[in-house]
Amino acid sequence: MLSRLKLSHLAAGAIVVLVGYTSSVAIIFQAIEAVGATQAQANSWLVVLGLGMGLTSLILSLWFRMPILTAWSTPGAALLATGLNGVPLSQAIGAFLFCGALLTLTGLTGWFAKLARLIPDALANALLAGILFQFGLSAFTALGSDVALVGLMGATFLAGRIWFARYTIPAVLLVGCLWAAWAGSFGDLEALNLSLAVPEFVAPTFSLPVLIGVGLPLYIVTMCSQNMPGVVTLRGAGYTPPVSASLTVTGLASLILAPFGGFAFNLAAITAAICAGPEADEDPKSRYLSSVVAGVLYCLVGLGGATVISLFLIAPKALIATVAGLALLSTIGNSLSAALADSRGREAALITFMMTVSGVSFLGIGAPFWALLMGLAVTHLLRPATPSAAEPDPHPVSQ
Repeated sequence: MLSRLKLSHLAAGAIVVLVGYTSSVAIIFQAIEAVGATQAQANSWLVVLGLGMGLTSLILSLWFRMPILTAWSTPGAALLATGLNGVPLSQAIGAFLFCGALLTLTGLTGWFAKLARLIPDALANALLAGILFQFGLSAFTALGSDVALVGLMGATFLAGRIWFARYTIPAVLLVGCLWAAWAGSFGDLEALNLSLAVPEFVAPTFSLPVLIGVGLPLYIVTMCSQNMPGVVTLRGAGYTPPVSASLTVTGLASLILAPFGGFAFNLAAITAAICAGPEADEDPKSRYLSSVVAGVLYCLVGLGGATVISLFLIAPKALIATVAGLALLSTIGNSLSAALADSRGREAALITFMMTVSGVSFLGIGAPFWALLMGLAVTHLLRPATPSAAEPDPHPVSQ
């Protein structure tokens, strides 16, 4: 396997970890503060979250030879940050165990895999494009904060497309880091946390109100806002994801690591798109190596605990936003093209895309879930009135 490893795999894996931590680790800190955890317990959360993502990504990627990445539940962390105030840590751990049990049961029963197969490919691609759209847009909005850095990275991206396509994103990342270091854009190195973190066990206690008010919503938002987009991401890249096995593995990881702070693990979507896209490897059969790299790096970051994470936090935001956006451009373009290719399903796909981009949420559940429901409803309503394949398109696109 090592003989097949490419620079593009290493770059994709590094970008995944960089984006994964810097985009949402602050929410994790807020959730930790909400339960009043000690510094040792907070460090334990960071250790097991990194190890949990790394080990589950490695297991699934090597087992199925697909770029299957896992992540902590970011919307779940946001839910915990607001819903755990006043809840004892031991009861919060009980809610995490309850959520992990539900995730595992979902994977073992297989009902979610059957549901995922009912989603039309056009809607799946529209949903994926909508999820990734804000990250692609961030590469351009970052110009407002650092014109020189983003402009240089953009020029490197174009040069790479012309002369060294396979190494475009690694070159963009390298040039960005060198420029940021030269310009002094990295944060204060004295802010690095050099403490050694180890997992710390917290015995769970169970409270019915907390199980219903925290554990059940945590399960729902993890399934709707994380696992569903994760399945769609792999399908949009041309893979047939092992949904039930993936949910079983991430559910068991949640059960095992919950007493140490591993509140919920799930399939990744945005970071998975980086490993599953052509930037990682032109050959789809070898792209899983990029997720293997990411898994190893996640484990190393987890073992490094707060030290490595604080290093991520001093990186310039414009650099991270730009490299993530440029790395996802191909995936966004391909997904939009596939979503809108068939004129008979174009309205439903476009509605799904735009609802996802809107970011509107209801009942604590994010826009992707509601966008999918809306797209399915529109598909069903318009199906009887759609023209047959032999009839001309009533709304032709002008050339």
